Amino acid sequence: MGCCSSSDRSEAPSQTAGGEKKTIDNNLDGVSPPSNNGAFGELVGDVLLKNSNGETIRTDQALADKVVGIYFSAHWCPPCRGFTPRLAEFYNQMKESGKNFEVIFVSSDQNEAAFNDYFKEMPWLAVPFSDRNLKQKLSENFGVRGIPTLVILDQQANTITLDGRSKVMNEGSSFPWK
Repeated sequence: MGCCSSSDRSEAPSQTAGGEKKTIDNNLDGVSPPSNNGAFGELVGDVLLKNSNGETIRTDQALADKVVGIYFSAHWCPPCRGFTPRLAEFYNQMKESGKNFEVIFVSSDQNEAAFNDYFKEMPWLAVPFSDRNLKQKLSENFGVRGIPTLVILDQQANTITLDGRSKVMNEGSSFPWK
């Protein structure tokens, strides 16, 4: 079970009248959108952080043809601190075995210093801490009510599972769990 819940999170994913999930429109100030940013660019924005030093990568380059885990976590959360090394081990195994897999960290940390301290332990990408609106939109879109939460998406940004944490812990060998 997760340790933390937040009153700023929606209880259910946002949906259109037809039942499909809403597309999240997020353009970072000063960044020109790519001509074809794809489903992941629409979901998580045009630019992701590569490391805690502030280096960035375009979303369309980083996530092309990959199964993606969106990892909601925080430095201050004990279950998160316990799961992050397990997820890192799984991530590295997937990379070493040639799987097209990427993870994006979405922080619930209290400040940027805590975010940077935690993110430097992670081998994957992150939504910029400064984009709190995007963090909120992603939490609402996937109905995140507690952390740690790992959402797994296919190459077209369709949800495979909202419980990626259990899949990583118990069914890692059957990745991508379709």
